[in-house]
Amino acid sequence: MAYRTGRVEGKVAIVTGAGSTPGPGIGTGKATAVALAREGASVLLVDVAPERAELTRELIEESGGKAAVFAGDLTKAADAEAMVRTAVDTFGTLDILVNNIGRAAVGTVVDTEEADWDRTFDINLRTAFLASKYSVPVMAEKGAGSIVNISSISALRGDGTIAYSAAKGALQAMTVDMAYSHGRQGIRVNAVAPGHITTPMVLSVSAPGSRAEFMNTMRSEAGLLGTPGDGWDVAWAAAFLASDEARWITGVTLPVESGVLTVTPLMMAPHLRGVPEPAE
Repeated sequence: MAYRTGRVEGKVAIVTGAGSTPGPGIGTGKATAVALAREGASVLLVDVAPERAELTRELIEESGGKAAVFAGDLTKAADAEAMVRTAVDTFGTLDILVNNIGRAAVGTVVDTEEADWDRTFDINLRTAFLASKYSVPVMAEKGAGSIVNISSISALRGDGTIAYSAAKGALQAMTVDMAYSHGRQGIRVNAVAPGHITTPMVLSVSAPGSRAEFMNTMRSEAGLLGTPGDGWDVAWAAAFLASDEARWITGVTLPVESGVLTVTPLMMAPHLRGVPEPAE
């Protein structure tokens, strides 16, 4: 049997938001960083809370992988530029960028405050813009690179998070334009759109107890597979898009959502009705 080396063996990756919100499960950034390291990449773990990224580094190094931590606020151009410089100085180059930083904010166009709108766009979109701004020239100089933007199905379906949905929709538009602008420089740009996954960040906004368990079950039942999704499902999709196995794929958004975008809500009603709602 032929031995398959890791999908990204010998490559250097940056994963932003590489820590996880404290709590059960694993976030998309942490999972993606670990997946890329297991597939052979050296990973710069970027987070505004470096202590969270340190936990990711420990997990990677326990498995024999290579990682370093960069603490920075990627809404600031100087931090984004320093991040890329650190990756090159530490590991020699840059091959992969995963723009994973995200923050959801519940609210309609009427009740969302301007400050929340601006902050949501800064976190979800500005960080990806600045990280890409300083990563693309390094990749273009070598004629190769892969950027993966973590979006959301909220960009495609309404869910009462106007600022988050708009920012993620803009991120998908940015994905397409970057793929066009930098394809002839050898840079592929794609996005992943997670669905109703369960992560520590999702659980952090739910009070523990029967209501949270009910919502977790509903997330699973809303999909065609009827099974729960988590940060690892996003991580493996991102690792594939980052790898040379996806060498002829660019400008696309890959849904990772158990098929919820392929069916009308009415068709899933029997499954959802079958979940007993907890007593208040």
